[in-house]
Amino acid sequence: MLLYVATSNPGKLRDFAHAAIAFADVTLAPIPNLASIPTPVEDAPTFEGNASIKARAYAQLVPDEIVIADDSGISVPALGGAPGVRSARYAEDEGFESSGTPDERNLACLLARTAHLQPAARIAHYTCVLAAVRNGRLLATGNGELHGTLLTAGRGDKGFGYDPIFLIPSLGLTMAEIDPETRLRLSHRGQALIALLCRLNPSPL
Repeated sequence: MLLYVATSNPGKLRDFAHAAIAFADVTLAPIPNLASIPTPVEDAPTFEGNASIKARAYAQLVPDEIVIADDSGISVPALGGAPGVRSARYAEDEGFESSGTPDERNLACLLARTAHLQPAARIAHYTCVLAAVRNGRLLATGNGELHGTLLTAGRGDKGFGYDPIFLIPSLGLTMAEIDPETRLRLSHRGQALIALLCRLNPSPL
């Protein structure tokens, strides 16, 4: 089964590729000419809604093929669930001015907004929802979650986004410090892809 992945984010592609290894008849490929289609407006209030918007938009580039797209983010209960579906645009939404890449600005913004929180209130979770679409029709979705706590400073260089401050308490390591195999086992993106593939019925190894 060939699935086209609607992302150019190398970190996401890596996580999805690791998860797909468990399925013998699944091949993941980037969508050709992804940059040629305008980025769809992700204005749904849920991860599933935004994933479906993206999958439907990018499926136009590969008629009759299955396209998968994700929406993912980090949620902090003490912030009312923020950043949530706005994780990729958090600093922009907050009017937070900082130098660096979008990932670095978002990370700095979350550090600033959680600086006052006591340890017991620093719980957070990652969510990923994947949607599979062919010719405009939603075929299936898959969800994954990963729970942890937030550090007050980043650690590690193996992740991206908010990974350097997302601590896995049972390991004592952040998502930016763990090895690829452990990341595959824990990743919310890996969980979401496996759930999606099971619903699409490919055969695991």
